[in-house]
Amino acid sequence: MRGRDRHEHGCAAPGAQAGADTRNLGDDEPVPATPPDSTKRSLRSRLITRARERWPDLADLSIRHRGRFAYVDGELRDGTTLPLFRLRYSGSANTWGFAIHLSSRDSYEDSFLPSGYPVGTPEEALDCACGLYLNDPSAWTDPRRTNGRDH
Repeated sequence: MRGRDRHEHGCAAPGAQAGADTRNLGDDEPVPATPPDSTKRSLRSRLITRARERWPDLADLSIRHRGRFAYVDGELRDGTTLPLFRLRYSGSANTWGFAIHLSSRDSYEDSFLPSGYPVGTPEEALDCACGLYLNDPSAWTDPRRTNGRDH
């Protein structure tokens, strides 16, 4: 999968404008410069739980916090580390801005989740990125999910 951008794989919703500026979405209210420690602990717990439930190829996740951002890397069972995505804290433990890691540029780019929104739950972000980097597009097309909610 290295060398391909998200636009080829489905992390951007159909009809979503590639390269749309999403930096100011969710910025109407003052947001703390960093998430509280309780939110950081919750984020780690939620992501680890989802990885164990859905992504058996992941041995572990590494989550680094820097200001409003949380950087998430996956460690495969063979020891390989894959940068996956970045989350932007918006004042809620349940809704984070999403940026996919682009291996072709070794950088992060604000992106859309399969729900069509540039923000969502940490679990949606993990599924989107792992669907891309672990080559499982069913993460974006599960018929039981519509707009990020189970039906």
